[in-house]
Amino acid sequence: MPKEEFYMWEALTLAREAAAAGEVPVGCVIVRDGAIIGRGRNRREEKQAVSSHAELEAMAQANAAVGSWRLEGCELYVTLEPCPMCAGAILNARIARVYYGARDSAFGACGGVTNLFMEQFPNRPALVGGILAEECQAVLADFFNGLRQKRQGEEKSGAPELI
Repeated sequence: MPKEEFYMWEALTLAREAAAAGEVPVGCVIVRDGAIIGRGRNRREEKQAVSSHAELEAMAQANAAVGSWRLEGCELYVTLEPCPMCAGAILNARIARVYYGARDSAFGACGGVTNLFMEQFPNRPALVGGILAEECQAVLADFFNGLRQKRQGEEKSGAPELI
């Protein structure tokens, strides 16, 4: 199995953990010299914090592991294309390479809506999209389909019965 797929499977495990906790299923791992030094999953609902995205959670763990805010030489693997907030953090952390699974046509900042990594920022990472894209998209689709079904069930149970 190619290394990109191996690390994306690790991120997918975290995405599934997020889904099980009622969070949008996004998972992320950060790799340096072949070792995972940061893991994160969405925790916005749990922490009620806008910045608790998978990428930022993984970067915080990686920062602690290396003892620096700089993550030079690191690779980031995330199941969903980073949003503008996360792309900005990636740029600031000086991450060397970003791999993502599913494209995000609503908030994607790596080509889905815009591509911040094509702008003239210093230390732009290399970008590779579409790693296990179908698997990453399926986790998201299953989660949102489940939410829709739950809402429909709640609407039906709350409505008066017609005779």
